[in-house]
Amino acid sequence: MFQLRLTTCALLLTLTSIAFAGSTVENVRIWSESNKTRVVLDLSQSVHHSIFTLRGPDRLVIDLKDSRLAKALKSMPQGAGAVRSIRSAVRADGQLRVVLDLNTAVRSRTFTAGPNATYGDRLVIDLQQTNGPATVKRASEEYRPGRDIVIAIDAGHGGHDPGAVGQRRTREKDVALQISRQLAKRINAEPGMKAVLIRNSDVYVDHRERTAIARRNKADLFVSIHADAVDDPRARGASVYALSLKGASDEAAMQLAQRENAAVSVGGVSLKGKDDVLASVLMDLSQNASLSASLDVGNNIAKQMGQVTKMHRSAVQQAGFLVLKSPDLPSILVEAAFISNPAEEAKLRDKGHQGRLANAVLSGIRNYFYTNPPPDTQIAMDLRRQPAKQVRYVVARGDTVSQIAERYNVRAADIRRANKLSSDKIRVGQTLSIPIFAGG
Repeated sequence: MFQLRLTTCALLLTLTSIAFAGSTVENVRIWSESNKTRVVLDLSQSVHHSIFTLRGPDRLVIDLKDSRLAKALKSMPQGAGAVRSIRSAVRADGQLRVVLDLNTAVRSRTFTAGPNATYGDRLVIDLQQTNGPATVKRASEEYRPGRDIVIAIDAGHGGHDPGAVGQRRTREKDVALQISRQLAKRINAEPGMKAVLIRNSDVYVDHRERTAIARRNKADLFVSIHADAVDDPRARGASVYALSLKGASDEAAMQLAQRENAAVSVGGVSLKGKDDVLASVLMDLSQNASLSASLDVGNNIAKQMGQVTKMHRSAVQQAGFLVLKSPDLPSILVEAAFISNPAEEAKLRDKGHQGRLANAVLSGIRNYFYTNPPPDTQIAMDLRRQPAKQVRYVVARGDTVSQIAERYNVRAADIRRANKLSSDKIRVGQTLSIPIFAGG
């Protein structure tokens, strides 16, 4: 009988071990700088998760499927920044729930990161405070208009660098400048927006100087215009690119190595004099926010371009282009067509087609910034004072209906009704209509 009990216990332990094949949260780390807070869950393997917010009091809830805390993780770290405290519990359905008790309302974004030389799989939660400290305004400042959203437009190549050349001797640098000028003209006609042309003539500008010009003009977005080319003349279609993760990692390493240079900064904060950990966290926070925005605006532009021209790839692609490597400036590169394809070369020479491309890029930019306007801009202020009846929102990774509802100060039920949703299930890339009510 005793032997039978031992065997039974061993079998139960084995079955328990086999039954749990999910992920283990091995550590929880938290940093804060200015109005940004990052929480990182170090995992034994990647995990499916969902995230939503609760109010009264403010909380951010992360549910991790088939997960548990490591036995060695005796307690959660103390809160920092927007996070007052962190707690966890295993739910009846087997999900591990991690709750961030918040000091203030935040906008949140999550992403997963694979193993690197220092850490294994990670789930990263970035929090951006939505309400800064109250300031006292003078009467003369009370009705000061908001600033324009600044779009830096970079016509690729130029001067001694013609770029790709088509069979009819069409030069990439020329069509890039022509499309850029049309785009700038349309942006400048938009209320609340302003264009900055990186070059407005046939001159060559160094790649890093291009982003430096955009930064000096306090640009909110950098758009580089190009034309593609390959050996196969049958290749066709437009593409939109954001920076690749490897390109971002390489740039971060280079910037961190040069941080004693006073010119190296992220988000207006100099890295000079910062210790290794703080400088790395600042760079990571800024770079991930910038890359996330780049992917969002890039997908908006790709969708709009698909309505006026064939796309080589329907979704935004990622590559290590040098002009996309600014760590604190959302940046995209548009390949308008294949100049190596004779039919597409003819389209690139056509001013009407150039105008249609410019309109599509502008539509994508508008869609993004009317959904995500910087709070000090005129567009943001106009939306607060006289909100539109409907705002289009493209679902990003980690979004939930309740989170989107809180962001726009509407009820989740209103979003479900406006989009005929039978549940809160939404998918990345889906466009939602957000009903914004007067006074909301």
